[in-house]
Amino acid sequence: MKIRDFLSLSYFGVKTILFKQKKPILGTIILTDYCNLSCKHCSVNNINKKMYAYVNIKKEMEAFYREGIRILFFCGGETLLWKDGERDIRDLVKEAKKIGFYIVNIVTNGTEDLHIPEADIIFLSLDGTKKTHDLIRGDTYDLIMKRLEDTEDCNICIYMAINKLNYREVEEVAALAKEHPKINSISFNFHTPYEGTEDLSLDREEKKEVVAKIKAMIKKQLPIFNLYSSLEAYLKNQWDRPCFQCIVSEDNKRYTCGRCVEIEGLCSECGYLFAVEFSLLFKGSIKIIYEMLKTYLRYV
Repeated sequence: MKIRDFLSLSYFGVKTILFKQKKPILGTIILTDYCNLSCKHCSVNNINKKMYAYVNIKKEMEAFYREGIRILFFCGGETLLWKDGERDIRDLVKEAKKIGFYIVNIVTNGTEDLHIPEADIIFLSLDGTKKTHDLIRGDTYDLIMKRLEDTEDCNICIYMAINKLNYREVEEVAALAKEHPKINSISFNFHTPYEGTEDLSLDREEKKEVVAKIKAMIKKQLPIFNLYSSLEAYLKNQWDRPCFQCIVSEDNKRYTCGRCVEIEGLCSECGYLFAVEFSLLFKGSIKIIYEMLKTYLRYV
């Protein structure tokens, strides 16, 4: 990250904390809801099977930037399946950089070509060891490992959604992130129980067990993208929602924080640790500010 971009983000944070602003700094654009997988924990894929038009995505990127958003995520469906004519995801990342976004990230299931060096971080979903991952996402583990081998010059962060099927494997996946030469870090989320996936949620004791393991791994300096102090807030469910500094856009419709905000009762069950971290950050938590600086300067 450039020094001037870091200073600009820091200035935004100071203003937000001092003046209790509700302006967003992080924006997510859903490129498509089409996906080549049918994961057990997902309920937002292949609803309309639409690829959103480049012209509309560009217009939303420009609107985001005018409104002060400087961190951009591209998501799906499966993000890397997005195309509009000859344009693909690399064209969108290049356009986002041209517009001026400081950080441009991609979330993917890892089954497509991962060589996207223009992106700052590629968040790659891996939900356990081979047997468990394939149980959750279909027979894709070996393909993902092949995609990792074939890519170069990319900052790849494993993105693990913790649920009933895989919560005992967080240490094994973190070890892979540490040992694999093409993986730089790992970010954990807990399962958010959209309708039809409630049985995958952890109970309180299981969450405590997992949080303890993640904390221990952070202390051992494994390459974990999550912030230590936010984990206890998540466990106690003590953080403000929605997070006004984050916004999601899909097909010209916007959601504050995330798409789950409109589903009654789901916000209180949120497992997105980024939302916890940003909420605490902009409340002025000194611990979170310090940990975010240390973590983001290391991995972004």
